[in-house]
Amino acid sequence: MENLDAARLQMAFTLIFHIVFACIGMVMPFFMVVSHYKWLKTKDQLYLTLTKSWQKGVAIFFVTGAVSGTALSFELGLLWPEFMKHAGPIIGMPFSLEGAAFFVEAIALGFYLYGWDKLPEKFHWFTGVIIGISGVASGVLVVAANGWMNAPSGFDYIDGQFLNIDPVQAMLNAAWATQALHMTLAAFTATGFAVAGIHAYQVYKGRKVALHTKAFKIAITFGAIAAILQPISGDLSAKDIAKRQPVKLAAMEAHYNTEKGAPLYIGGIVNAETQEVKYKVAIPKALSFLAFGDFDAEVKGLNDFPEDERPNVPMVHYAFQVMVGIGGLLLLAGILYFISIKKKKWLHMNVYWLLFVFLAPLGFIALEAGWIVTEVGRQPWIIHKIMRTKDAVTPMPGIIVSFYIYIVVYFTLSVAVTWLMTRQIKVLNSSK
Repeated sequence: MENLDAARLQMAFTLIFHIVFACIGMVMPFFMVVSHYKWLKTKDQLYLTLTKSWQKGVAIFFVTGAVSGTALSFELGLLWPEFMKHAGPIIGMPFSLEGAAFFVEAIALGFYLYGWDKLPEKFHWFTGVIIGISGVASGVLVVAANGWMNAPSGFDYIDGQFLNIDPVQAMLNAAWATQALHMTLAAFTATGFAVAGIHAYQVYKGRKVALHTKAFKIAITFGAIAAILQPISGDLSAKDIAKRQPVKLAAMEAHYNTEKGAPLYIGGIVNAETQEVKYKVAIPKALSFLAFGDFDAEVKGLNDFPEDERPNVPMVHYAFQVMVGIGGLLLLAGILYFISIKKKKWLHMNVYWLLFVFLAPLGFIALEAGWIVTEVGRQPWIIHKIMRTKDAVTPMPGIIVSFYIYIVVYFTLSVAVTWLMTRQIKVLNSSK
């Protein structure tokens, strides 16, 4: 295996794991503080039990997110030294600010975990709010750096040199706002449905029904609201991509030929050799409208771009279809939940709880698919239109060994987290 392939696989592998840890770490504190708030208002012991259980989950994912995130930061220098040589001074600001947000989160978490019966109740609760806000801030700042890779700005590129660097402009790049909004809503959707599904399973099994029902309602409320809002952010992201990265849009929809009034493809099997998409459902002129707000707008096809500037079309198209398909399903489930608030008899039907058990992992599958669209869709560029990924990879041999080591480390980390969380659920079910 060549260095480039090994480096790309290692980066993809570690991101697949880290994004799950990071998103749960971003969102879980909000579930915790809502439960805590309800305890302060009602003095219902179940909310206190739930809060203290969730705080342990927050601590676990804070640690695992820190470990996996630290490994990723080392990977940037290990795998992509040429990228870091030039990009480091430009996008160093969001990374340094993310570090500051991380430290604030760590301090607030310390106050929260050890502040019970030692701090004033309202201040103690507020430290939990700080954990959530700083966690989201960390995610938004990291996405700013990724957005810069898709929409590089804040410098002049002259004769292969990066000059006149403006870190603030680089951080506030054109892709940042839409990517950050889409990613944040995706994190809340995925985590909300995953946590709700875990508690729905406990209700289905008849374990601590009152406690797990309360937990389910808190988690699914966040997840449902985010799922309902997600199509709005998705539309904003698609319109932005249509203007800045038309080749990525063409790959997402597997459109090979430029045309006005371009149809939107749903599903389909891509044949890259014949440039056909079989077994698709085509909605006439829908892509032109969604991308440009005009049913007759021209959408560029992949054939308008050099072959060596096109991404892996089948992979991007399938990932995009998975993301959109699951997003639509979770949107419907979110609406169903809000309807069920008035249809209380549904809460006594096993099929209701089983539905949310089934939906539990889908949010994270959509999240991973979305990152594949973002990252693979940008290829062959590591910095869009500036630096190719192959020119950024390390020349040092033996990266495949590093890849195998990372597989072992992340697999071990995942097993440990799974064991800890399973144990925590058992403890919660056995609590009085």
